[in-house]
Amino acid sequence: MREKPVYHNPFPQLARVAVIPFNNQSDVPTLNMDDVTLAYYGELQSVRGFEVVPVGVVIRAMQASGNDLTDIQQIRGLGKMLGVDAVVVGSVTDFSPYYPKRITLAVNWYATNPGFHPIPPGYGLPWGTSGEEFIPESHVWEAEFALAREQLATQTPTQADGLDPLGNPEENGKVAVDGLPADWPDPTGFIPDGPKTEHPPMLPHDGPIISQIRTYAENDSDVTDRAEQYFFFLDDSRNGGWQGFLDRSNDFIRFCCYSHISEMLSLRGGAGESQLAIRWGNRR
Repeated sequence: MREKPVYHNPFPQLARVAVIPFNNQSDVPTLNMDDVTLAYYGELQSVRGFEVVPVGVVIRAMQASGNDLTDIQQIRGLGKMLGVDAVVVGSVTDFSPYYPKRITLAVNWYATNPGFHPIPPGYGLPWGTSGEEFIPESHVWEAEFALAREQLATQTPTQADGLDPLGNPEENGKVAVDGLPADWPDPTGFIPDGPKTEHPPMLPHDGPIISQIRTYAENDSDVTDRAEQYFFFLDDSRNGGWQGFLDRSNDFIRFCCYSHISEMLSLRGGAGESQLAIRWGNRR
């Protein structure tokens, strides 16, 4: 008897997605990046609420556009050509094919609409409700860390053109509110705003709306525990069990893509209620 984690797309405005071929930034030139791209595509497509454009269609659109996708405008142009809400740009920054296998996935999601802004870890979680006590400690830490980064960004010394570095905050455009900067982020940003009667103003954002980098190692107990659970629900009849599953490079990469996606979603309100699964052995 086990509980099967269930994930869904918590972003209705990001339903249609394109995944461009992953880049190999590791020191292993023999790593097949097609395997990584297709693994991420397959795992993302299996999440309820996402429609992922086939990788072959994305590649043909890239060839037709002639763009090398080196800047946000080219990425958005590809997104508009494909009619998607977001374009996923990923890289493998570290890889070891031998035991213990290890991979680092760095993935950025770029919205086709420049008015979409970053979705931080912790956004959409049940803060301030009876469900807050069930938020995993790791999620709480990530959310607090992300908030602290944004708060400390307002305290970083900067000198804009034409401002007096010795002037007072009000003269330099830093009007304090309750003793804090006017742009001070607070935890209410984790809670989605209610509907408004008018469209919000367009404030363009040229960075990724979701950014996540994770390292997975074959000898990490957290990785092996999750891999055992993942394998249990695969109905994989090959010999070797979950250990043999991780021994196979393609399966290891597929599992790591699943872990990367599920962590990204669960950190932003995309984890549903687990399903209880009971299985009988061969003998009763």
